[in-house]
Amino acid sequence: MTGTRFAFAATMALVASPAFAQDMGGMNMPGMASMPAMVETGTLGAYPMSRDASGTSWQPDATEHRGIHLMDGKWMFMLHARVLGIYDSQSGPRGGDQTFASGMAMGAARYDLESGDTLNFRAMLSLEPFMGRRGYPLLLQTGETADGVTLLVDRQHPHDLLMELSTSFSHRVSDESSVFVYFGYPGEPALGPAAFMHRVSAEDVPSAPITHHWLDSTHISFGVVTAGFILGDWKLEASRFTGREPDQFRFNFDSARFDSSSLRLSWNPDPHWSLQVSGGFLKSPEQLTPAVNETRYTASATYVTPLGDNGSVAATLAFGRKQLSGGEGENGFLVETEYKPAEAWTIFARAESVDSAELFPVAGIRTAGELALGAIHDWRIAEHAKFGVGGLYAFDFVPGAPLPAYGSNPHGAMVFLRLIAD
Repeated sequence: MTGTRFAFAATMALVASPAFAQDMGGMNMPGMASMPAMVETGTLGAYPMSRDASGTSWQPDATEHRGIHLMDGKWMFMLHARVLGIYDSQSGPRGGDQTFASGMAMGAARYDLESGDTLNFRAMLSLEPFMGRRGYPLLLQTGETADGVTLLVDRQHPHDLLMELSTSFSHRVSDESSVFVYFGYPGEPALGPAAFMHRVSAEDVPSAPITHHWLDSTHISFGVVTAGFILGDWKLEASRFTGREPDQFRFNFDSARFDSSSLRLSWNPDPHWSLQVSGGFLKSPEQLTPAVNETRYTASATYVTPLGDNGSVAATLAFGRKQLSGGEGENGFLVETEYKPAEAWTIFARAESVDSAELFPVAGIRTAGELALGAIHDWRIAEHAKFGVGGLYAFDFVPGAPLPAYGSNPHGAMVFLRLIAD
């Protein structure tokens, strides 16, 4: 895995270099066309490119479209990367302290045919496997296993090294309609809102939401096929995918089973809003309880509006419900927002609640919640790179005695440095 570390470091060093910034600023690279020739439609249909989010999910059209773009004939390439160094401290007997690195790098290659059809390839890598199988401390987090034997509770599991390796093909039916097919190994099925690390209202928050396994935990599925139809601002899509969560071995390819299904309806009523409802059947999602299946329903609304030349505000309201076979339903609610008064500052907040039996196995399903607040200051160090310093403080709310103690004032805090290439 040394080569992967080197690739991340080399990418960030190259993007931060003045020579690279000068070339990229004018897009005058050998064999590359200038930016005005860049296509402006999305990868799946005749809508603004800024609407594309993770997998085949949508976000508001008013979202800033980031990334380093290169043109070579009919090919367009996109690069984006971020690396974070984080110190994490979670209180009480169920918490802990840890320093770790997180981040991801993604690249895409798109080819537009004369017919108006589009072929797109995308790959995304994560740094998280290098933090160890047990991930990092995060009070009230649940889901998956660190060792294949015990459930990981009050910690966020690391995501796999390969978060996405996908291709999609869209066929233009008319000026406003298209059909498409998407294949990922791994990839993201049509279930839930955009994954949190790509969601415009959450992409700057250093911690994962505790509603992750109610809303978007299927964003890494080893085997996904999605087919969809787009008509104007509406999209209907269905997926067949592997329901089992990735195992504790974060550097490998898991078996593709294609044993689960989902359906999602998305609507962007205007440039500022993106709404979706979705449902899915997940066969044997958890390694430790292979006989238990899950039915999941989600609904979400994301809002974005620009403020001045470099500012914006974004927010998401989301609901998820998972029903385990032979068990009761568990609900999760999320409200999150990012406010950018200027290019240098980001202020964020996230409020969540979950009904969970995994947090309190003796007492059954109980409700817990968290309120996280934070801010980041960035400095532009090159045209396509910026360095930031930030912090987060989380207030956790748990049921009282006689349940397992989280301490008298459960809370968590993070301070972090980050480097972004976009």
